[in-house]
Amino acid sequence: MAPRQEVSAWRPAVPGVVEVFHAHFTEYAYPMHVHEAWTLLIVDDGAVRYDLDRHQHGTPHDTVSLLPPHVPHNGSPATSGGFRKRVLYLDVGVLGENLIGAAVDAPDLRDPVLRRRVGQLHSSLARPGDELEADSRLTLIGERLRDHLRTGQGATAQRRDPALAGRLRELLDERLVQGLTLGEAAGLVRAHPAHLVRAFSTAYGIAPHQYLTARRVDLARRLLLDGRPPGEVAAAAGFYDQAHLTRHFRRLVGVTPGRYRDRRKASVR
Repeated sequence: MAPRQEVSAWRPAVPGVVEVFHAHFTEYAYPMHVHEAWTLLIVDDGAVRYDLDRHQHGTPHDTVSLLPPHVPHNGSPATSGGFRKRVLYLDVGVLGENLIGAAVDAPDLRDPVLRRRVGQLHSSLARPGDELEADSRLTLIGERLRDHLRTGQGATAQRRDPALAGRLRELLDERLVQGLTLGEAAGLVRAHPAHLVRAFSTAYGIAPHQYLTARRVDLARRLLLDGRPPGEVAAAAGFYDQAHLTRHFRRLVGVTPGRYRDRRKASVR
């Protein structure tokens, strides 16, 4: 079988993410090299063997690997079938250089919750229009990584803050169509982004991005019942494009926007 090399890479519109990199290699081996960014790595198939600070490590599929910036490392397939990986290169400011030493000592983290969240973040990063979701997921991932590196545990206790949650809900309602980033919201209410997401989720049982999407779908329903076409409704309700509207509308309503509009009953005169 010929060696397989498949890659895709992009820079999403999410603060802190320098690059998203997906790859499938069967024989390729990385030489020793360094990055200026944090490398957050999950392996979906196979395994990677690598050296970091003169110690050998491995990345089975249930592990999250965090390689620190400025520290040389290499990488090669640890199985005959190679490996399929997904990587996020994160700006140094996401975690801070003060945690580099802890990451060198323990780069491979066995944490099923963290592994699932990183996979969910990759999915949201691949969908234009879901930047608030990606930003929120990255914020909670960063918090969990810092917990691991500082204490070796990886869990942060939830703190109730209904007043803060209420302020964020008001902001989301005010910016329903134009939207806002998590950083903008945190600055306006003067709270740490991770605490803001947790306070909202604890108070309302739904994440901020889920709340915003649900409100936008409600607005889209009203506009569709007015007879406006889905493409026009997508922009008017704050969605990235019609495909973005269709994906969320079908998930929350059960039918596509076009079918919903076409099956509306005539207004009673």
